[in-house]
Amino acid sequence: MPGRPKPTPQLPLFQEEEEVRSLLNQLFRDSLLYQTSEEFYGLLRFIQRLRGFAPFNAMLLQIQKPGLQYAASRYDWKRRFNREVKDGARPLVILWPFSPVAFVYDVADTEGDPLPVEATDPFRAFGDMQEESIEQFGLLLSRSGIVLLCIDCGAGLAGNVQRNEPEGLEIINRSKDKKEKSSYIVRLNKSHNPNVQFVTLVHELAHLYLGHLGPDKALAIPERWIPDHDTAELEAESVSFLVCTRRGIHSNAEQYLAEFVKHNKTVERLDIYAVLKAAGKIETVLGLAETPQFRPN
Repeated sequence: MPGRPKPTPQLPLFQEEEEVRSLLNQLFRDSLLYQTSEEFYGLLRFIQRLRGFAPFNAMLLQIQKPGLQYAASRYDWKRRFNREVKDGARPLVILWPFSPVAFVYDVADTEGDPLPVEATDPFRAFGDMQEESIEQFGLLLSRSGIVLLCIDCGAGLAGNVQRNEPEGLEIINRSKDKKEKSSYIVRLNKSHNPNVQFVTLVHELAHLYLGHLGPDKALAIPERWIPDHDTAELEAESVSFLVCTRRGIHSNAEQYLAEFVKHNKTVERLDIYAVLKAAGKIETVLGLAETPQFRPN
């Protein structure tokens, strides 16, 4: 009796991350995608529109069909929009947890009821950020070992992030387990309004999830080369632009990127893969991620 087939060995997390990064970089080189600052900024603007997909999957859709307005799974088109996918429509590929890929379809390949405003107006605002939302983010972050502090400081300091936990500061939504040890702390200026606090929070989390503070297996942050200060800030501002604008919050990240495009022609120093992955992780840890739904098994 033949033995059972051996399971396919799983790559260690960071090794798998590096293989995906390598494949993506090869794709960029072979296709000459995103070689200029304008192309990179255009990619960010495209990802900003597709809030229903993780940033990395939005990039995959942009590669397959530039200019795509809206996409959804066959199940979501029927359940949410009462639209049917046309016969012979070409599916678009996205990555999906616990399976190699999943398929979605462009709105142009469907027919049925008119699209609602959330699909036809991708730049709608989600409303102003509220103080209660910042407190909720603090609770969510504490589950990942990240403590959120609001501190009194001058108006010129928005916030920062660092490893370990200083003592003697008021903690927002700390776990009731006093023995819990936090790995990181993010400080926000208590005097700033919630919109500014949210932008600061995302920017500082970007530095963390981009690996600027070093690798962290618990948070799935791989080791990578630490860029120079200017490049690190460009990466963090790119992440901030994506996460904030996808929630209807606008900041000086937009002006920062516009100035970068104006004065720089290439993005050769920028790690686009790291930017998209960090944005996706931040949306997930803050409970902001939106994902397509597929027919239940």
